[in-house]
Amino acid sequence: MVVALAGNPNSGKTTVFNNLTGARQHVGNWPGVTVEKKEGICRWKGRSIRIVDLPGVYSLTAYSPDEVIARNFIVEEKPDAVVDVVDASNLERNLYLVVQLLEMGAPLVVALNMMDEADSRGYRIDVERLSQLIRAPVVPMEANRNRGTQGLLDEIAKVTDKEIRIPELIVNYGREVEEEITKLESRISSAGDLAKRYPPRWLAVKLLEKDQQIVEVLKAVEGG
Repeated sequence: MVVALAGNPNSGKTTVFNNLTGARQHVGNWPGVTVEKKEGICRWKGRSIRIVDLPGVYSLTAYSPDEVIARNFIVEEKPDAVVDVVDASNLERNLYLVVQLLEMGAPLVVALNMMDEADSRGYRIDVERLSQLIRAPVVPMEANRNRGTQGLLDEIAKVTDKEIRIPELIVNYGREVEEEITKLESRISSAGDLAKRYPPRWLAVKLLEKDQQIVEVLKAVEGG
């Protein structure tokens, strides 16, 4: 079982990774780049979980090597679950990445970290309501005190066992844009292997954004 660990820089993602894997870690580089790649093994209720720590990113727009690495791993490797470590004290900024992951159709678990910091700032987060709104499990955590790790592993197990079916999140971009998305999505869905490799709606949105990496992928499929 493979779990990708994503999150904004300074969200406590490294601490969550260390809590999950302990000393069972391996550090190398991602292929073709000098960006550090960390992996570790977690044992949970008789199961072995490979945790892949993705580079810290604010978005998945593929403007930087870190974003390309994180996005490609999720889309192409299709991990069994993606854990997005979210800074509860900067919730609005962190939710941008959450929405992008949900648009990609990733089997998501949100690790709502730094709850103590949010409390100290007077923030009160309705965790259950947040989970309902984003249609994904949300686990309150204080990783610096190793609180919430077991609850996170329980939710990972549920998602990977398909006990929780996360409905696809569709962001409505307005009538004119939606019409173009529908046209592109229809063509992508009929393109065979392309639709198997990428979520068609997500791919259509990226094409409208003129995402250069996705444009190159399409050119390769269509022979230029």
